[in-house]
Amino acid sequence: MNKSEALKLLIDSRCKIDEIDDELINLIIKRTSLATDIASAKMVLGKDIHDADREIYIQDKIKTLAKKKNINEVSLINIMNILTDLNKIEQKKILER
Repeated sequence: MNKSEALKLLIDSRCKIDEIDDELINLIIKRTSLATDIASAKMVLGKDIHDADREIYIQDKIKTLAKKKNINEVSLINIMNILTDLNKIEQKKILER
């Protein structure tokens, strides 16, 4: 590969990453929007925002997927923890109304 080909590859790859980032953000928005339904159900059921059993389930699922897909487990768990925290923040906002 020469420098011209490398530059084209770099630019093309970055464009693809930008597209994927847009998709990820839309999926995060979609995921977070479910906080309303979850908060409403938890309120009726008298459940706390924090659901340790659900978080353990998610972490176990992520560990299995990470091994299956050969991707760093710790990084994936960190990402899912951020998403879970975002969902909890949204649930808390809804419950405090």
